Order: sequence, then C-alpha cells, then structure tokens
Amino acid sequence: MQIPLPVPSAPGPWSVPGAPLLPRLALEPTMSREGVFDGAWWPRTTDLVAELPDLITALGAHLGRIVRVGLDTPAWDDVPRSVVVQGVMIRINWFGGSDATISITRGFQDHFLLLVVPPGTLPTTAVSAMAGASATGNRTPAAELLLG
Repeated sequence: MQIPLPVPSAPGPWSVPGAPLLPRLALEPTMSREGVFDGAWWPRTTDLVAELPDLITALGAHLGRIVRVGLDTPAWDDVPRSVVVQGVMIRINWFGGSDATISITRGFQDHFLLLVVPPGTLPTTAVSAMAGASATGNRTPAAELLLG
C-alpha cells in the first residue's frame, strides 16, 4: 500500500502553506511480511518528538493499534522513553546497530520493520529507497537501498 510520497518539487498537500504535513511513508502493499522491510519512512527532521506522532497515527490507520517503537538513538536528536499519541502512551525502546530502521510493534510480538530514510536525503534517492523497501519480497539491505 503506497501512501503518497511527497517530493518537495511536486505539487500536493504537503506544499500548501498552512496545510498539515503528511508523513512520507510507503508500506509493502500485500503486508505479506516476506521481505526484509515492511515499508519505509522519510522523516523531515531528526526531532523524534515532532516526527513520531504523525507516523504512529498514519501507521495506526493501516496496521491497527501501535504499542511500541524500537529505534537506534544516535540517529535522533532526543529520544524519550515514550510519547503520547491521541491519548495513548507509546513506549520507545532502543537498540543498537542500525540507524536506518525503526521497529513498530502492534499487539504482542507483532513487529513491522521500516527503513528510515535520513531527513537530508535527496528526493530522488529517497523515493528510490522507499520504493525498494516497500516492494513485495524485498531483500536489499538498508545501506544498499540508501545509496540510490
């Protein structure tokens, strides 16, 4: 399932002054869970507190209730222990090894892995990486996807 990928030079709701910014998110369309990634996210900044609520809201609409997020802290400016999204506390766990991923947990041990495209990535590279990570049966490692 593709959620529109906002490319800065393309017209759309993300470029209208005063309009809310939609998360730049692409999900594997079948949700078969057969690939390395279940999709990709391209945050606008490294401010996790500002970026995460919109991601959780968008994912919740497609995946159901999100209870936990796991990420590598060096990729973010500040990582709290939790965030509250629409009145629900979402726990944040830390793991080392890959600042290019974020793990989303729905229910008990039901994990989704998203490629995280760094905020400053060129739009053409970002769109290509997101397409690769959201392709059914994807097997390309994060570092290779992010090369362009």
